[in-house]
Amino acid sequence: MDISVVIPAKNEQDNIIPLIKEIVAVLDSNNQFEIVYVDDGSDDNTYSNLCLAASGDYPQVNPIRHKYSVGQSKAIHTGVSYAKGKLIVTLDADGQNNPADIPQLLKEAQKFPVGTDFCIAGYRKNRKDTAWKRMQSKIANNIRSRILGDNTPDTGCGLKIFPKDTFLQLPYFDHMHRFLPALVRRLGGAIVVVAVSHRDRQSGTSKYNMLGRLRVGIVDLLGVMWLQRRSNSALVETIHEQ
Repeated sequence: MDISVVIPAKNEQDNIIPLIKEIVAVLDSNNQFEIVYVDDGSDDNTYSNLCLAASGDYPQVNPIRHKYSVGQSKAIHTGVSYAKGKLIVTLDADGQNNPADIPQLLKEAQKFPVGTDFCIAGYRKNRKDTAWKRMQSKIANNIRSRILGDNTPDTGCGLKIFPKDTFLQLPYFDHMHRFLPALVRRLGGAIVVVAVSHRDRQSGTSKYNMLGRLRVGIVDLLGVMWLQRRSNSALVETIHEQ
């Protein structure tokens, strides 16, 4: 298995099949891949739709279920742990990340020799969110980037690629998915930032909660700062792809 696409999902029943179709269309001809969906305690038909897809037209789908919702970071960690692929692709389940952008991130990933620690991070240059949400995200990203020095303009973008072995070296904590570039740099790994497209949500409702993220984000930020200071790894310069 070359690639495992890991998707954390909660109450995304109507976005399951459309997103799977797009991923398969993009990856099917040139890669051995699987799609590891982690249902994080949904109370709709997300898991049943995943099981129908896996048993029907899309055997590439590997559905996993958390009995209770434990958050996006844990869902990603579960998916990566079960993944068979050496290379992990993550994206959000709401369809706002465009699978058509995966090949350009893969192209960057293929430049690194086997055994290299790296993270290819998507950057939603033209976001399809409200002005209020974009402003909040910009402020949060600027603060995080200045404090942690990860030089990554958009860690909230779900579209990322990294080796499974790299991810499993990272310290796990809740909300860690928002600090992946900083954590990979802590290992001495390379970060490549690639501009990607962004789409409107087609169905369902956003789980975005600025106040909740701000409350825990400050604590998480301090924790990552502490981890950085405990590390002796040399940091590698971030590369920005236009």
